[in-house]
Amino acid sequence: MSRLVLVVLLLGAASVIRAADPVLGTWRLNLAKSRYDPGPPPKSQTRIYREENGGVRAVVITVHKNGNTDTVHYPASYDGKEHPVSGSPDTDGILMKRVDEYTAESLLIHAGNTIGTSRRTVSRDGQTMTITFKGPGERGQQVNNTAFYEKEKE
Repeated sequence: MSRLVLVVLLLGAASVIRAADPVLGTWRLNLAKSRYDPGPPPKSQTRIYREENGGVRAVVITVHKNGNTDTVHYPASYDGKEHPVSGSPDTDGILMKRVDEYTAESLLIHAGNTIGTSRRTVSRDGQTMTITFKGPGERGQQVNNTAFYEKEKE
């Protein structure tokens, strides 16, 4: 077998072995397993991550306790550069970096200032996801939220 054929076969096998981003899919917030300090938690939240233009696009639909709904869109790009966020009253930018295959960290930005940090971890079996958020709250108190999500069956 020629070296060129062998290289092509190895490169093809490597691309098959490399799995899709484990965050891809639809995730529903499990309020019973989540912690919102100081709160209140949302009424519900759905996160949808899908492949788009060679990357990952996130859509986050939150229903608040008062019934109002926010639909936030952003590219889940792990390049360490700030990207625009639309649909959020609090955040207009996000800077993400990948820690490992299952974990990403983000800086949330508003008007050029970092307003919080988050860490998203998908379980090794790809069925649960945890997102922690730390940042200042509306009344100056520190917010420490841990949101637990379960992946919808496709």
